[in-house]
Amino acid sequence: QTVRWHIELQPWASPTPSLNYEASRFLKYISTSQISCEHMNMNSLKGYSETTKKPWSICLDERFSLIHRIRSKKCRLYSLGLGNDDNQFELSMANSGCEVHRFDPSIKSAHVQEGRHLWYHRLSIDWRDPNPAIAAHKLRSNTKKLGTVLNEFGHQKIDVLKADVESAEWKILENLILEDVVEQIGQLVFEVHIHWPGFEVSGNDSTVVRYWYSLLRELELKDFRLFHTYKDLSKPQMFLKKEAFNASSCYTLSWVNTRWK
Repeated sequence: QTVRWHIELQPWASPTPSLNYEASRFLKYISTSQISCEHMNMNSLKGYSETTKKPWSICLDERFSLIHRIRSKKCRLYSLGLGNDDNQFELSMANSGCEVHRFDPSIKSAHVQEGRHLWYHRLSIDWRDPNPAIAAHKLRSNTKKLGTVLNEFGHQKIDVLKADVESAEWKILENLILEDVVEQIGQLVFEVHIHWPGFEVSGNDSTVVRYWYSLLRELELKDFRLFHTYKDLSKPQMFLKKEAFNASSCYTLSWVNTRWK
């Protein structure tokens, strides 16, 4: 199998590159459900005001595997975060019997087990593994690619991957697609940030938006379908540093892998 180094970029949205066309295509795409999900877990909102807690929506319809794996206590959640103390979703999944692994570089010790089903790991999930030969990378040795962590933990599959990684999500998603790790995941719940291009994403504004759109189209080609979009109105209304397009700077997007029945 040949290794892919780049995702396939979609054609431009218009005959000549235009931010307006790219932005409207992208925003329409992330706001349009591709599949309907009747039963979504909104536990994270119980008893909280919407401004402080975001809905991490997962699809619990009978036609997908997640609800059956929760019932049989075989489900696994990986949660990627950066010093965020909102762990209601992780706790509710652990309480329902899921094996929950929370990855966050700000955790005080390397691996902590809290309760029967919840583990905290002082690890940052990244789009590259550190190079041991480079001194600066040694400091980042608690940074690993998701595929590397799956191999080290001996996990073949993740039922839900939740990510709130403050603009590292685009390169992490690209890595999951390029290395075919995404096929080992049943559902993705990602917070995406669009107020700037994101870590190590370069190019002019229209190029950046085309890249974001192309990444999401790659997910679709791998049989992921978007079933829920949450537009966070508590965040600034910014799109690539502009107050334009009536966009929030932050959306939470949920996909289900329709191959996982």
